[in-house]
Amino acid sequence: FVNCISCCVSSKENAKTNDIDNASFYAGDIKDLLSDEFVKQNGKPHVIITDPPRAGMHKEVVEQIMKIHPEKVVYISCNSATQARDIALMSSIYQVKAIQPVDMFPHTHHVENIALLYKKG
Repeated sequence: FVNCISCCVSSKENAKTNDIDNASFYAGDIKDLLSDEFVKQNGKPHVIITDPPRAGMHKEVVEQIMKIHPEKVVYISCNSATQARDIALMSSIYQVKAIQPVDMFPHTHHVENIALLYKKG
């Protein structure tokens, strides 16, 4: 899922350029897109990559991810506090396997944080 139309178009173009034919891209608010109906029509994802706004994931998104329970969740965040909050909400099903901060904006205090979560058990 991507948040903007131009990112979705770029993702599709990159997939085509790299001969990737086993990925789909959807643009929109994940809270509205990732519904039971969407999963029924498209199948259960094995990996969800999420990059929410600074406020973190909407509570309904966290609940839907836990309901779908993919094997892995890659959580990219520009706000480590909301990322930690959301990961704590998912801690009954997921455990953090790795976290990597990325300084994409040198000379500022902003750091992107990438967390890899695996389903427990």
